[in-house]
Amino acid sequence: MQSVIFIPARYPSVRFPGKPLAMLKGATGVERSLIHRSWNAAQCVPGVSACYVLTDDSRIAEAAESFGAQVLMTSDAPRNGTERCAEALSLLTEAPDIVVNLQGDAPLTPPHYVEVLLAAMSAPDVQMATPVLRTEVEHLAALQADRKAGRVGATTAVSGVDGNALYFSKEVLPFADRAAEDGFPVFHHVGCYAYRPDALRRYAAMPQGPLELAEGLEQLRFLENGLAVRCVEVDAKGRAFWELNNPSDIPLIEDIMKREGIE
Repeated sequence: MQSVIFIPARYPSVRFPGKPLAMLKGATGVERSLIHRSWNAAQCVPGVSACYVLTDDSRIAEAAESFGAQVLMTSDAPRNGTERCAEALSLLTEAPDIVVNLQGDAPLTPPHYVEVLLAAMSAPDVQMATPVLRTEVEHLAALQADRKAGRVGATTAVSGVDGNALYFSKEVLPFADRAAEDGFPVFHHVGCYAYRPDALRRYAAMPQGPLELAEGLEQLRFLENGLAVRCVEVDAKGRAFWELNNPSDIPLIEDIMKREGIE
């Protein structure tokens, strides 16, 4: 299957304006922007036909081009990354078999997460897939700490026996205290998606629903309209994962990069 990676990036943000251009210091002390580090993460995925940064902001476009990224300029109409991917799809001369949306705020996404997604998309009935990561004690504690501090941070996912998502939330679901007691896993949703082009086009034609608006989670539009989202469990393989949702996440990510030797 021919696949491309899209990295949607926008400048305005309620929680962190200008986030794609925020600087992150790696293990050697070198600072690179968030969008640069996300691009580097995408370059590590084998077998992808092309990779593009998607933006409507000239500052992000100039920064991306400065480190050699291919940029697709979209309009300012998209309200989230999936809508931006749908618009960018129409800008390609030939549609790929699979579009991967690698979130611009997740530079710690290991390449094997994307490989697992692409493997899941080989099943003809899967229209969209996204990775989920089983949390360990320290990981779960970080999710709970964000909520207790009133920060809107990472997303959790709940799925059924068929592997399809039942719900995504900014809350820690299922009820984490009870889940910990019963040994029931809490899954951190990794902000990465693989779509078939038709699923992207359908998404762009759907109205925003109340759950999507309430949670601020774009993937809920698929669920609200009856489209299955396949949750694919990934193995951390010793890699720590965290997204940059708030300015307070910068030192956490920098610490992970230092520990893992990411330059």
